[in-house]
Amino acid sequence: MTKLIKFSVLIIVLAIAAVFMYPKFELYLASQKTTINLKDHSFYITDSTGLDTLAGRLYDLKIIDDVALFLAVGRYKSMNQTNIAFGKYIIKPKLSYRNLLNGFKLNRLGNGNAEIEVQVTFNNCSGPNQLSKIAQKVAQHIQADSSSIADFLLDDQTCEKYGFTANEFPSMFLSNTYLFYYDTYAVDFTDRMATEFKTFWNENRLSKLHEIGLKKPSEAYTLASIVYSEQSRIHDEWPVISGLYLNRLNQNIKLQSDPTFKFCWGSELDGVQRLLYEHRDIDCTYNTYKNTGLPPGPICIVSTDVLNAVLQPSDVDYIFMCAKANYSGRHNFTKSGRQHVNNANDFHRWLTQEQRK
Repeated sequence: MTKLIKFSVLIIVLAIAAVFMYPKFELYLASQKTTINLKDHSFYITDSTGLDTLAGRLYDLKIIDDVALFLAVGRYKSMNQTNIAFGKYIIKPKLSYRNLLNGFKLNRLGNGNAEIEVQVTFNNCSGPNQLSKIAQKVAQHIQADSSSIADFLLDDQTCEKYGFTANEFPSMFLSNTYLFYYDTYAVDFTDRMATEFKTFWNENRLSKLHEIGLKKPSEAYTLASIVYSEQSRIHDEWPVISGLYLNRLNQNIKLQSDPTFKFCWGSELDGVQRLLYEHRDIDCTYNTYKNTGLPPGPICIVSTDVLNAVLQPSDVDYIFMCAKANYSGRHNFTKSGRQHVNNANDFHRWLTQEQRK
């Protein structure tokens, strides 16, 4: 009889335990259920999202097939609008509901645990609207739209905040590929660019800046933009062109760089091969045929490679350059005015012949 009582008590205890344990067991099984997508799926959370909305979106995109189980796991994890993080996610096939929800959860760094970074590249941004072009390219990769980025960059208070004049401000942006979280906004992007600028301009580079006779980083950037505009294809000419223009600056000779007066015309001279004296005669502070010294700011966005070439110029005595009379993309360099005239005549004769073909 005693054994029977003990057995009955055991059964009752087990039954009670089962009643209490079953929901947890059921929850465990729910957490192990997996997504049904067959390949990686890019998923964006761009605004405040609650658990129900998240479940609905995932169901509609055929990433999950059981909303009830997903919600059960999410509620157990206390997932809600306050801790479902904005950003871009890559949802792998057969990902458990538990890991999927953990990935969306906001961490102490302010990101989702599984939020991924996106590559942001801006290059080929030239002309008077460099900052607007940067905004357009950057907005292709992050959540901020191009108008909000452009409005922030073009605000006079923004350049003052970072210590630049409006003309100099583009020199804070080093053309490169950067990693950002998708939920990046204009101020975050600009702060990051300011950090990259300060990191590049370390003590060693600032020392080189003064060695070549320039006073501040924006001047080196402006010179680099002219060098790149003169020669974007053949990198080994960058230090030579840098040396040439530094010679002109040191000798108080006008730089006389065609890309600077072309800058003054905006997009009007795009595709024009033969630049004329009437183009060169434009009144503009960037026109180095009319003004001595560097322009007030860069004429295009450049990379650190061009800047490094400016900071390590070739030791040359050249003060003239002219495109070679062929399709090599290279230049003839000389310190002789007479030789420069001969080089220019050769190039114009060749160009005329080519245009007649």
